[in-house]
Amino acid sequence: MALYRWSSGRIGGRITGWPEARILLLEHVGAKSGVRRTSPVIFHQDGELLAVVASKAGQPNNPAWLYNLRANPNTTVRIGAEIRAVHARPATETERDRLWPKFVDAFPAFDSYQRNADRRIPIIVLDPR
Repeated sequence: MALYRWSSGRIGGRITGWPEARILLLEHVGAKSGVRRTSPVIFHQDGELLAVVASKAGQPNNPAWLYNLRANPNTTVRIGAEIRAVHARPATETERDRLWPKFVDAFPAFDSYQRNADRRIPIIVLDPR
């Protein structure tokens, strides 16, 4: 994450071999600990809409950052050199149905993650605030 910040996202801002799989740095505060943390996450941008997938590579439980965002939804993200204030919320069913194929197109592993997961992988929308 330090290289991402130092290089304004030129290093670590994309997944090698998948140029459409862009990465942002998601800030979140521990739901129990109150500790500020940062997680690199693949995102999709559609106009002003930003969204991330809580895949945890298809593991049976959600990533910790999802629980942290539920407890503390007002946060910031870094995309390259830009820092944005956002409010995290679950995607509506309509949004999810529209966004999921875009995530799979950008990073096809999401499809196998969903097949292997015992849960419906959440998509989180990061609304500007």
